[in-house]
Amino acid sequence: MSRRSPFVALALAETLSISGTRLSSVAIPWLVLSTTGSPVLTGLVAMMEMLPYVVAKALGGPLIDRLGPKRIAIICDSASVIAVGLVPLLHLLDLLTMPILLPIVFAMGVLRGPSDAAKQSMVPDIAELASVPLERVTGVVGAIERLASAAGAAGAGALIALVGPSQALAVNALTFAAAAVIVAVGIPALRHTRKAESGGISGYGRELAEGWHFMRRDAVLVAVILMVATTNLLDQAYFAVLLPVWTQDSGHGPALLGTLFAVFSGASMIGAAIAALIGDRMPRLLVYTVAFLLTGFPRFFVFAVDSPLPAIFTILVIGGFASGFLNPIITAVLFERIPKPLMGRVTSLNAALCWALIPFGGLVGGALIDGLGLSVALLLMGFAYLAATIAPLAHQSFRGFDRKKSADNILCS
Repeated sequence: MSRRSPFVALALAETLSISGTRLSSVAIPWLVLSTTGSPVLTGLVAMMEMLPYVVAKALGGPLIDRLGPKRIAIICDSASVIAVGLVPLLHLLDLLTMPILLPIVFAMGVLRGPSDAAKQSMVPDIAELASVPLERVTGVVGAIERLASAAGAAGAGALIALVGPSQALAVNALTFAAAAVIVAVGIPALRHTRKAESGGISGYGRELAEGWHFMRRDAVLVAVILMVATTNLLDQAYFAVLLPVWTQDSGHGPALLGTLFAVFSGASMIGAAIAALIGDRMPRLLVYTVAFLLTGFPRFFVFAVDSPLPAIFTILVIGGFASGFLNPIITAVLFERIPKPLMGRVTSLNAALCWALIPFGGLVGGALIDGLGLSVALLLMGFAYLAATIAPLAHQSFRGFDRKKSADNILCS
């Protein structure tokens, strides 16, 4: 096996799992919205997936460090095949109702959280194995994520129009199965797993606390978490409720919804690919701030004023391209600052906190639409996004972005 074979395997597994997840993120809200007509119920279903996702990701860190990220990824992706596959099966049997769909979506979130965290925690080891700069690997991973999102979104629109939202999820189950096989065959056990500390639950709690105490002492990580958590809530409202309702109210179908997602994600892929090539030479803080400004408020405003489709697609291309630079920068900063013995715990907690408000994004978006109307909801959330994105200009904690820090020195300090 060549040094770069594990990276290829991780790239393929990420492509499959992310594209499948994007498919479900379009299919499930459309299923609920088309059958109930309720933005609030659509937001509730989104919350039922994202809340356990966040909690499971946070609590799964010690298990990743104990059992190894490879084993966790395989177990969770394999179980996801069953959970996701239940939706098309029950729909085919005419047994799928909201009381049944909600626990299934809950299980999907529980399984996706540790799986995503495990794959993310593999990145520093794979970068070291391939002997390439961390920014380059995170940029490539970011480009893969955007490519998979674009393919999943475009495929979701076509599949929903062809076979319906519930049956489209059968493809999602297949992508999880393929990802589990690829991780099992193509990725070695990159870190030696360690024995659990004595004390059972108390030992597990100590390990979790170690990750928490490390993270909260790092001002850069705390600043990033606060900003990203806020923008993630707004993005979730946008993707899960605001945009589907706009699409339906404007007389369009799921094909356009999938195309809107695909255009944004496709432009993001290009941005992430460029970040992979020049990421280690970019002024991180400047690029981070400008990218957030371009990808946030304009995207909400263009839908709020009901712009023509050419203008909408132009804004989505610009915002998507800018967003492609964000995750490679954030991930490189994160991995540089975390020592390997704490990698699973800290990356899991960091990701969980960044996603902590996402479960409520759909509910907030649905409530604003019901109370104030779609256009006002879009404008309010757009201005909230703008306020969040100027944070790097106001807080000194972000100055640490451009200073690379040795994780080993952090551990010893």
